[in-house]
Amino acid sequence: MLRKDSSFSCFFKKDLVGERERDIFTVERVLSSEVTAAISLSPSDMATSGFHFVPCDTKRTSRQLGAPAVGRAEGSSAKVDLKSGLEECAAALNLFLSNRFKDALELLRPWAKESMYHALGYSTIVVLQAVMTFEQQDIQNGISAMKDALQTCQKYRKKCTVVESFSSLLSRGSLEQLSEEEMHAEICYAECLLQKAALTFVQDENMINFIKGGLKIRTSYQIYKECLSILHVIQKNKEEQHFFYEFEGGVKLGTGAFNLMLSLLPARIIRLLEFIGFSGNRDLGLLQLREGASGSSMRSPLCCLTILAFHTYISLILGTGEVNVAEAESLLAPFLQQFPNGSLILFYHARIELLKGNAEKAQETFRKCISVQEEWKQFHHLCYWELMWIYIYQQNWMQAYYYSDLLCKESKWSKATYVFLKAAILSMLPEEEVAVTKENVVSLFRQVDGLKQRIAGKSLPTEKFAVRKARRYSPSSGVPGKLVLPALEMMYVWNGFSIVGKRKDLSENLLVTVEKAEEALQNQNFTDYSVDDECLVKLLKGCCLKNLQRPLQAELCFNHVLESEKLLKYDHYLVPFTLFELAFLYKSQGEIDKAIKVLETARNNYKDYSLESRLHFRIQAALHLWKKPSSD
Repeated sequence: MLRKDSSFSCFFKKDLVGERERDIFTVERVLSSEVTAAISLSPSDMATSGFHFVPCDTKRTSRQLGAPAVGRAEGSSAKVDLKSGLEECAAALNLFLSNRFKDALELLRPWAKESMYHALGYSTIVVLQAVMTFEQQDIQNGISAMKDALQTCQKYRKKCTVVESFSSLLSRGSLEQLSEEEMHAEICYAECLLQKAALTFVQDENMINFIKGGLKIRTSYQIYKECLSILHVIQKNKEEQHFFYEFEGGVKLGTGAFNLMLSLLPARIIRLLEFIGFSGNRDLGLLQLREGASGSSMRSPLCCLTILAFHTYISLILGTGEVNVAEAESLLAPFLQQFPNGSLILFYHARIELLKGNAEKAQETFRKCISVQEEWKQFHHLCYWELMWIYIYQQNWMQAYYYSDLLCKESKWSKATYVFLKAAILSMLPEEEVAVTKENVVSLFRQVDGLKQRIAGKSLPTEKFAVRKARRYSPSSGVPGKLVLPALEMMYVWNGFSIVGKRKDLSENLLVTVEKAEEALQNQNFTDYSVDDECLVKLLKGCCLKNLQRPLQAELCFNHVLESEKLLKYDHYLVPFTLFELAFLYKSQGEIDKAIKVLETARNNYKDYSLESRLHFRIQAALHLWKKPSSD
């Protein structure tokens, strides 16, 4: 029977009292809303599973694989030993990365309520499916599976709460109080808790769930910190453990991922985090993940995939766009060899090709990723999203429309974003070509506001941005005022110019399109939107010129936006984002101090504009790279 008190309730019994309780709840409420709002990533930003580089015959049936060694005491229920749990979880991860998703679930399901690793593996796949589909029923299934997994892990945990006992344990310098199995239970419990927190945020926007999610993250973080301390004691005392490398892999993955992700946050959020005991160091996080990736644990591949996600997505969307492609290729190479048709592996392979500037090779690989499996359609949606953007970079508007339309019809991730993008893409086409599609562009823009959603009580920043832009087509505005280059504006928002910058031909073609729009604006009558539209075009033109190594002309465009600041009526975000681009221009010319000063101006002097948190993420990333350590 499970004991009634868990480490979660015991750990917070002392902290959640009086003023301290109010302080933590207030800080975590602000923190969680800021982080959730800031990280409005594309549908392709997703949780992933790893695999174990050991020989595994994935052709065996789940029935053959699903018979782990069981130790059964007389009169007791079945209990799977640690070795069997680790082996079968590794086998399931291999099945998963071989596109055999149902087989992986069926392998783990029979023992998910008896073995901590079966429970962790099974619930992780169910949660991943929920995150990818965004179906309410799948989200409920994920929460239920993770609740069961936490209960299973709880069976193996020390009866006295680990967080309460760690200090005395370490002070005595003895590991006798925690068995090897109990240490693994702590790691599995922390991983499950973190995933359940993520689902709690998207399940419902009520404040109770919001607070619960924040506290789960805090508890998970605390467990990882204490497990890292125990790891150091084991290493110092050279204690012998059969599965030490597995415990070490779990600690490296957890602490590394926490350090990496927390280090990305804007300065104001970091200050809140430090108040409640969090801290993040990017270099340390990457080091821990690299150490975990180089090991032989079941979690080593997951460490690899975490670094890959950082290099191929996070660095681009929440960072400067300067990606370590060489390390990404090196990490992916063994995956490609072992899983040449794995959809997740092919997806990362395509992303790396795109970041290298090989758009055509990326297109080919994304199409292959779609063709290799039909079991999880959600992987197709990730590829549709990527293919849509590649066609936007190439200005192949009909093909971009085709994939945006597929996303509108099939994916539930962000209907408002998809519909806005479809309308924006159609806006780039001549009217006669739009007529062929039988779409009504004005009608599409007017649908956007009714499609926005809320997660953790907050609207998604990119959806809010789309809604604001689409208001120009609102019936109440009278005659709709046409948006200027809306597809290229969204491309800028998603940092697409960093990718296009690898290709001179694409940059030149985009510049031609922008200059045509610039000329058309000059020949139009002045309206309420004229200054905003002109400044948008100047920002986009400056980005094209910067990519083409024409810094003086680019600076003139950026300065035009800054000089028009007080004349802007709607798109106030243009000024701080232009400052960000200007800072990178200065940095490329070796004027690093000037670049830092401009970045700090953008961060400190502007607020309450569209996509503010996203820009603050990028500024934080740039300051981290340009001055170590960052002064703020």
